[in-house]
Amino acid sequence: MHDEPAYVLHQHDWSESSLILEVFSRHHGRVVLVGKGVKRPTSQFRAVLLPLVPLRLDWSGDAEVRTLKAAHYAGAQVLPAGDALLAGYYLNELLLRLLMRDDPHPALFDHYAAALAVLPQAEQRTQALRAFELLLLRALGWLPDLGLEGVRLLPLQPTQRYRLQPEAGLLPTADDDAGALSGEHWQRLQRALQAREPWAALRACPETLAQSGLRQGLAALLHYHSGVARFRTRELLQAVRRLAAPVTSAQPAGRSAFPES
Repeated sequence: MHDEPAYVLHQHDWSESSLILEVFSRHHGRVVLVGKGVKRPTSQFRAVLLPLVPLRLDWSGDAEVRTLKAAHYAGAQVLPAGDALLAGYYLNELLLRLLMRDDPHPALFDHYAAALAVLPQAEQRTQALRAFELLLLRALGWLPDLGLEGVRLLPLQPTQRYRLQPEAGLLPTADDDAGALSGEHWQRLQRALQAREPWAALRACPETLAQSGLRQGLAALLHYHSGVARFRTRELLQAVRRLAAPVTSAQPAGRSAFPES
């Protein structure tokens, strides 16, 4: 493979001088590469194989683990910092846990790149995460039709509130259910997902994407399909905030953009 757009999702040591890399590529999906000698001080790859930055990769082989041959920066995007960095690692964790290897998703790759570009902007980070979660679940076939009730398959009532449940879809719930959204909000999301440019259409619904009911509903689906009760990046964020918070502070922590466990 030559000059393939890709991002490094995760890496771990393979030997004293080599790394195993999990990468998300545009045309080949999630691929495992071995970078031989990339940890050596003289390696040209040493400063290039970073997460959350666009790369162009060459590799060879057709086994489960391919061999990295070349790596180059594909843009001016820099590694984010702070909460933006943790948000990027959260997106990487979703891809690692939910994507099958060698399963191409070119459109999802483009949505991932668009989300990474937005993460440094704190006021847009939550909406970007929710939009990507929706597009990821839809790409994998795990997002129900957000314009219909899950059991009766009837059109949603705009003023009725609905909760998103794994395997059941949208179910009517009480008006005071904080983990639900109105039918109007769900229908708005469904129209955005059906648009020619769903990323842009979802980003045009900032009020809906910011709803706590959407965060809780998507979290339920993500935990259910990933098979984990808690994402590691969520735990890391909480640990960092505990360390950063003043010991005597009585102020509650701000609401996280990450799914709750």
